[in-house]
Amino acid sequence: MTKEMKKFITALSVIALALILFLITGPLYIVEEGSQVVVTRFGSIVATHADAGLHIKMPFVDQVTTYPKLVLSLDGDPQRIPTKENQFIIVDTTSRWRIVDPAKFYQNFTTLNNAYNRLSDIIDSSTRTVITQNRLSEIVRSSNIINEISVAEMDITQDDDTKDIAELVNVTTESEIVSKGRRNLSRQMAEEANKLVPQYGIELIDVLPRQIKYSDELTESVYQRMIKERNQVAQAYRSNGEGKKAEWLGKLENKKQTISSEAYKKSEEIKGAADAEAARIYAEAYSKDAEFYTFWKSMESYKKTLKGYDATYSTSMDYFDYLYSSDGNRR
Repeated sequence: MTKEMKKFITALSVIALALILFLITGPLYIVEEGSQVVVTRFGSIVATHADAGLHIKMPFVDQVTTYPKLVLSLDGDPQRIPTKENQFIIVDTTSRWRIVDPAKFYQNFTTLNNAYNRLSDIIDSSTRTVITQNRLSEIVRSSNIINEISVAEMDITQDDDTKDIAELVNVTTESEIVSKGRRNLSRQMAEEANKLVPQYGIELIDVLPRQIKYSDELTESVYQRMIKERNQVAQAYRSNGEGKKAEWLGKLENKKQTISSEAYKKSEEIKGAADAEAARIYAEAYSKDAEFYTFWKSMESYKKTLKGYDATYSTSMDYFDYLYSSDGNRR
């Protein structure tokens, strides 16, 4: 091997060794897809990278902090919050957010855990602010479809009975009308929180109530109100039924009185006609043989009166004349 060849091999070995040492010190780093990095030197930010690829840093001096670029989620802790009516509910929210300025994020939080804690406080505060300013119906409902369905059903079955019951129940939905709804309130929560989060290099996408529960005392109150409303409806039906019963009994009594009056009138007419006919027959018979008529009437009278007496102490009155003679003369 010649002297020049030895020098070339030696130089090549030195270069290779230097390259190996350079690589060992870690001058290169990779930004993966869906990630972003902040490069700091002695605590100061010198660079940020959001695009995937291979990058160079100063060995031993530069520090690379990696953050996710994807959308992150944050599940809040359940909160006991009063509504505008001072009714306590338990609200559990979830939210989506992402890091849009890694430099600001690093300056304020450094780690994701710190960001989670601060962001949770901001969202809890905005949630409490919005809920305390609105009624319970606005928080738990998104539309007035329940009222619309009720009106539609009432239109289908609209009759006098339904109107009467509605008047007795005195149902009103004015206090239950939803003007904002849960979706708009969720948007307000996000807007309220977004007043603070941009300074931290964060974009808050949305805040959603994951779960809304009644507190124990409100649950009991709701049950009692439901029972009261159902009892009110039941009483309305009972009252309406009693009213209809009284109405029909009144109609029945009027009809019965009408029928009885007509029947009595007709019977009196028939009896009057019969009496007139009897009188006519009696008069005709009397005109034919007055003496026999008197005798016959006396006999009929004796049948009715004398059978009720065990003894008669005197028969001297004219009434008893036909007991002694068929012509009514005593001998």
